[in-house]
Amino acid sequence: MNPLDTFRLDGRVAFVSGGGGAIGAALSEALATAGASVVAADLDEARAKETADRICAAGGQAIGVGADSTREADAERAVAAGRERFGRLDILINAVGGGAGEVLFDAQEYPRDAWDWIMEINLRSTLIATQASVREMIREGHGGRVINISSVRATLGINAGYSAYVAAKGAVSSLTRQWATEFAKHAITVNAIAPTFVDTPQVARLLADPDFKSGLVNRVPLRRIGTTDDLVGPVIFFASDASSFVTGQILGIDGGLTATQ
Repeated sequence: MNPLDTFRLDGRVAFVSGGGGAIGAALSEALATAGASVVAADLDEARAKETADRICAAGGQAIGVGADSTREADAERAVAAGRERFGRLDILINAVGGGAGEVLFDAQEYPRDAWDWIMEINLRSTLIATQASVREMIREGHGGRVINISSVRATLGINAGYSAYVAAKGAVSSLTRQWATEFAKHAITVNAIAPTFVDTPQVARLLADPDFKSGLVNRVPLRRIGTTDDLVGPVIFFASDASSFVTGQILGIDGGLTATQ
């Protein structure tokens, strides 16, 4: 057997929560290239369908679904849409999140509304999409893969008003380990990637500040900003048979940043 075949996803179905965003769309298209059929779900239905259209235009199979992954009914509806179209569910990518540099407040003054918003989009979205997807995987009985998106900020503090974000991503990392333990009996693995800044429209304003960008690049041993392409290989690994004995792991994708701390 060619060992590279273990990275193929032919015949599998992936649900990408946040599939219309920069990271979610890139991962959706990569999963399709590896052979998976894709359900791209996003709060912005038009963006989800754009992702699906690009996959189909390239010869893959995908549908785009409008769904708010912080709402149980929406997550269940998206999972049901994938089951109706493709007949099964094998992989969940939790790509909803963000807000890292959008709401920054001193810890002693962090407002409740901003805190709740960060928790909703980063933590609750992960919980709700995972519950809906794992229930389906358990019902089908053939195992599965859950891949979360954490952050280097789950373990590294920063003197920049990130209290809510680091708390949310820290919880995502902790849930990754907890779920790996609980879902193992169902042959479902749970892993996470933990990037540093990735060059997407969400952080364009921050990266447009030359002082901020140079400060960040200078802290990264590989001396560059991450891209969505940097996330593809690790996610394909976690989604495929190549990682069949790997669960509960949080993989840093940070150009060596955490190695220096």
